[in-house]
Amino acid sequence: MTEIELKARVAADMSRRDFMVSAAAAAAAGLVLSESARGQEAGGAKGALQIAMIGVGSQGRNLLNNCLKITDVPLRFVAISDVWAYHQKYGANILKKYDQPVNVYADYREMLEKEPGIDAVIIASPDWVHAEQTIACLEAGKHVYCEKEMSNNLEGARAMVEAQRRTGKLVQIGHQRRSNPRYWHAIKLIEKDKVLGRITHIAGQWNRAVGRPIGWPRNQDIDAETLKRLGYDSMERFRNWRWYKKFAGGPFADLGSHQIDVFNWILNTPPRSVMASGGVDYYRDGREWHDNVVAIYEYATTAGVVRGTYQVYNTTSHGGFFETFMGDEGSMVVSEDTRKGYFFKEVHAKMREWEDESETVTAMGTEAFELKIGETLAPDGSKDPEGQRLLAESQKPVHQLHLENFFKAIAGHAELNCPPQIGYETAVCVLRVNEAIEMGRRLDFAADEFEV
Repeated sequence: MTEIELKARVAADMSRRDFMVSAAAAAAAGLVLSESARGQEAGGAKGALQIAMIGVGSQGRNLLNNCLKITDVPLRFVAISDVWAYHQKYGANILKKYDQPVNVYADYREMLEKEPGIDAVIIASPDWVHAEQTIACLEAGKHVYCEKEMSNNLEGARAMVEAQRRTGKLVQIGHQRRSNPRYWHAIKLIEKDKVLGRITHIAGQWNRAVGRPIGWPRNQDIDAETLKRLGYDSMERFRNWRWYKKFAGGPFADLGSHQIDVFNWILNTPPRSVMASGGVDYYRDGREWHDNVVAIYEYATTAGVVRGTYQVYNTTSHGGFFETFMGDEGSMVVSEDTRKGYFFKEVHAKMREWEDESETVTAMGTEAFELKIGETLAPDGSKDPEGQRLLAESQKPVHQLHLENFFKAIAGHAELNCPPQIGYETAVCVLRVNEAIEMGRRLDFAADEFEV
């Protein structure tokens, strides 16, 4: 992974879906701090939310470190769970440095049994156990932040949505772009200012250079009997689970889910069909999932048909990752890579009042306006308050923002930016691409298959 990819992965009160849980509904459903959290002195923060984590690998530690930056909501880690002793020690040592010693468990079920005061659990384990662990946490009365993909199969993802509805607890899915001010700013320009006119095409990509299999420290192997009990037949598969069909949905789901979710978000509808091609064309190391995929989606929007292409390549980093939205009056490139954010105006498009005061740059060989948060002016000529709020938020890492949204929703001060119904909709879009590749033809989505 490149440095900028890593930064982008670690780097609003608006609600655009009917099914988002409102603060009032959260309070009515009892979605408030537990008695243990309200009355307990924890790490110097009275009334802190009691937090646990399942899965303290690289992404888990990423989320952990972002939680430790949060000051808007008092938090206190009380427990972590991971099947690998190496991860357990690593995560516990990080928290110890922040004066938050935690109880450590190999089995998350034991953690849930012995830690009744936990208010919320962050899940960053491999995809294939997300559903099992999320449902167990919900049924134990905990709120859940679960990394995407919700599951490596739609049955598991559907069961997560059903469990959330059954228990009434909150679930945030880790599509962190939903909390990124860069995307809220882009949506304002597209929806309110209509800078693109009618959107006709969209495109996205996430390309990564050739990578070697992930290794592990010497003398830190999990014994064969334990691996078998956990469902892995080798340490190599345990470490490189993303490349095997039992454990993951493939790189298109792993990476593409972030960006296909953005497609759906901005077009305000899921696709009606997809065609795709992919294969294991480069690697010869036993991996099962495609090392490259190209997909073509078709959307039926209220303004007309929109066709979108998306690619995931794991043999070249060319172009990195970004999304492009193209309309008859302009196009826009947006990305979590903060170096990529531009609006390109068509020559025939109408002049806008802000153009005279905006500087242009050369991007992709042509003149463009940079997407700058906080530049919008109010009618009286002052800085727009909403733009200034987004500007302040944009200084925080994007994972921190998404976690903050989750914790504020638990406290009844915000609405979730990515509840499980949204995550499920995206899961359908990306997981069924694998089926489209196998079929070798267009796959049509039924209108009701995005709902649970």
